[in-house]
Amino acid sequence: MGIVKRAADLAFTFRFIRMLVMDWQSWDAHKLGIIDDSGKRNRNEPLDTDEKKSAYTPFIRLAANVKRLLSKIPGGSTKLGSFAAALFLIKEHHNISDKQVDKILEEFGIDPLDFLLEGNSWFVTEDKMLSPGIYRIHEDKLLKDSLDDIVFAKDQIRILEDTYPVGDVLGIDIYEATHVRTNKKIYVTVNEIYK
Repeated sequence: MGIVKRAADLAFTFRFIRMLVMDWQSWDAHKLGIIDDSGKRNRNEPLDTDEKKSAYTPFIRLAANVKRLLSKIPGGSTKLGSFAAALFLIKEHHNISDKQVDKILEEFGIDPLDFLLEGNSWFVTEDKMLSPGIYRIHEDKLLKDSLDDIVFAKDQIRILEDTYPVGDVLGIDIYEATHVRTNKKIYVTVNEIYK
């Protein structure tokens, strides 16, 4: 039962993350007129068929509400970096191989080319070392070891000397940092941090 539950949790986690990064126009609920271009429910469109009910389940409503809340946060360009760091955390926590990640992304229709980042690299050396110092993060994060504790946007993080990528997801380098307030480890990408 434990393995089945963990597999189901992982599948829902990937599905949820996928929905957060998808354009509204790609959602079945949008295609059926249930939600508008900003993810808000169109009350004039009744849920009178099985297809419409399947396109707007409680899970999908939750994902839509979270996506709309996230869209109000400044720094939308950091979403892909946050996705990569979250995916790396899930990958490490569940011991998922790169091959399994690729297969899951393929099953959910996520194209890795969509995750190429344009962002900040001025504090990364040619050999991919992240410059040491105190940074801030753009968005809330989970702690590395206890996935339920939250680190808040604008919190300070410390990058130590000789901080090189601990891994990568979709070609995006993942770094380990220390949350200053709790002294706990988190994963970040260069697009999630600023001075």
